[in-house]
Amino acid sequence: MYKLIAIDVDDTLINDDKIVTEATQQALEQAITKGVTVTLATGRMYASAQAIARQIGMNVPLITYQGSLVKNLLDGHVLYERSVPQDAARRIWQYAEEHSLHLQLYIDDQLYVQVDNEKTQSYAGLSKIPYIVEPDFSKLIDQPSTKMLIIDEPDYLDEVAVELRDLLGSGVHITKSKPHFLEIMHSEGTKGHALTYLAEHFGCDLSEVMAIGDAWNDREMLEVAGLGVAMGNAVPSLKEIADEITLSNNDDGVAHVIRKHILS
Repeated sequence: MYKLIAIDVDDTLINDDKIVTEATQQALEQAITKGVTVTLATGRMYASAQAIARQIGMNVPLITYQGSLVKNLLDGHVLYERSVPQDAARRIWQYAEEHSLHLQLYIDDQLYVQVDNEKTQSYAGLSKIPYIVEPDFSKLIDQPSTKMLIIDEPDYLDEVAVELRDLLGSGVHITKSKPHFLEIMHSEGTKGHALTYLAEHFGCDLSEVMAIGDAWNDREMLEVAGLGVAMGNAVPSLKEIADEITLSNNDDGVAHVIRKHILS
């Protein structure tokens, strides 16, 4: 019996129409009724994730910002938080300036951008959150950033990731949530670290935890969970390390694996 389930949001919980289907909603509700704790583990901001959590009836702490922030849904109490180290944040900003990269900052659950362009608008539309335009990031860079994100072409971001890892060392965690999104967090700001914390918070052994995801940023939580499940639409690298592969996000893959392991 799994006592805790952590589910990624984009391309996992929600389908390509950006909705939680009725079948998935019912499976989640039935699992919760059986006493299973169900939470989200997403790269999204808390402000974005909480709307989805409330839609499906969750009332537990949520793993957000790739694991950099675990926050109670009911009272907004912060349980776990990690910020990008200040020296690393300044280096990332300088690197972005030198290479004319689109950089976004996340401070106190607010999204800050330097320009209001197509990349900003597309991202905000996907996440359904507002943003604040601040052309001069020097006013913000010394404030704790929960996450920093660069938007560009996938192949170029792969090159940027290599350079930033060399520049910043082990103090940060760099991953991709989507091909166009390169995300930088504290080294302990991963879904694996956050899920480990949350399991202890609920008194669960990690062997009693199920994690479900589709992208490489889900790797750490699939590795620490007793059952790591990759979606049918997951990237090949995640499928390779998963314990099990379920159906795709358009075929109610989350509902399928919950029925199999929790409800049957």
